[in-house]
Amino acid sequence: MNDLSQTVATHGARAVERCDLLGRAPYSDMENGLYRGWLTPAHRQALDVLTFWMRQAGMSVRMDAMGNLIGRYEGTRQDMAPLMIASHIDSVRNGGFYDGPLGVMLGVECVAALHDCGRRMAFPIEVVAFGDEEGSRFPAAMLTSRAMAGTLDHADLDMTDARGVTLAEAMRAFGLDPARWAEAKLAQPPLAYLEAHIEQGPVLEARRHALGTVTGIAAQLRYEVTVIGKAGHAGTCAMDLRRDALAGAAEMVLAVEEIARADKSDLVATVGKVAALPGAANVIPGEAVFTLDIRSGNEARRDAAAEAILIRIRALARVRGLGVGIEKIHNLPASPCAPALMDLMDAAITATGQRPFRLVSGAGHDAMVMEAICPTAMLFIRCKGGVSHHPDESVTVADVEAGFAAMMHFIEGLGSQHV
Repeated sequence: MNDLSQTVATHGARAVERCDLLGRAPYSDMENGLYRGWLTPAHRQALDVLTFWMRQAGMSVRMDAMGNLIGRYEGTRQDMAPLMIASHIDSVRNGGFYDGPLGVMLGVECVAALHDCGRRMAFPIEVVAFGDEEGSRFPAAMLTSRAMAGTLDHADLDMTDARGVTLAEAMRAFGLDPARWAEAKLAQPPLAYLEAHIEQGPVLEARRHALGTVTGIAAQLRYEVTVIGKAGHAGTCAMDLRRDALAGAAEMVLAVEEIARADKSDLVATVGKVAALPGAANVIPGEAVFTLDIRSGNEARRDAAAEAILIRIRALARVRGLGVGIEKIHNLPASPCAPALMDLMDAAITATGQRPFRLVSGAGHDAMVMEAICPTAMLFIRCKGGVSHHPDESVTVADVEAGFAAMMHFIEGLGSQHV
């Protein structure tokens, strides 16, 4: 765009400033840190201010049946499906400011730039703030993009958070009707889906690239493992007579690490959450619950590792005289980005003066859900040290400005194909 260089600094810096603002109360439900779970008071506050920003940028705004916020900027042709620019607005506990919200803010800024110069593409643009990508409140991830794509199951409404609140109850408390959840499904697939995101890894920084074109997202498996032993008094039960669920779980966790390391590939396996019950200092844990997350760019490798890990977990349980229950939480296949849109993103990055660079995403994103219904593209923006899901998460304004410029060139390139 002819006037792009004059607007890059303004829009890139403002995107960062708004992410920083959303990292503090009332947009966080955590003191001295960021936690914004789906359908929480902080989520509501974030949607309120985001609604204002979207309208300020020239968009009409609505909330769908699952709490996704959608800003729409009309195109010149009424018959065209929209370009969807989206990311998530929720966070992990004690998370960073840019994982998710940066992509939403950049989408708002792209529309604001078009609106400021009175420009419309042939196609409409919809900027979407997904309510749940992280799965930080309920034990499954990407619930709201799955609802939009039409891949969410009604049984998911029965899941509960750590306080025993069901998803349906949380929806009602937020002002949503759980009976209407299916209305979040899109009536028309988008023309294309674009998601900008911090890399959450060290590759771009190590290769000295500010931006990268994502080729696809690794396949993921997630389980919840429940280990059943026998609770007892910590002072009176001899060590050789114990059926300690937590000790068994600890051995299982080490086995997960051992199997994943031995694969010597892109395979990763993570136990991210562990709970011991009844959770008293003077009681031998009678039950332990932990999550298991397994990922690889190769589905066959991921599945083989998962099988080996689950076989080892069951074997360790037998040796220790423990019961074990394994529930598959989700199974997300590898999701490639559209080749034509990758080429378009490479050209957009080149137009900013950067060298194009392609990489796979080991982290999951809403793009992998939307890939089932439309062509997808992802732009990665460098983050300091590859640190993410942590308060030290950091980006530079210069890199974000480059990301904004690339997104504008991408929109322009897509527009030249649809006039």
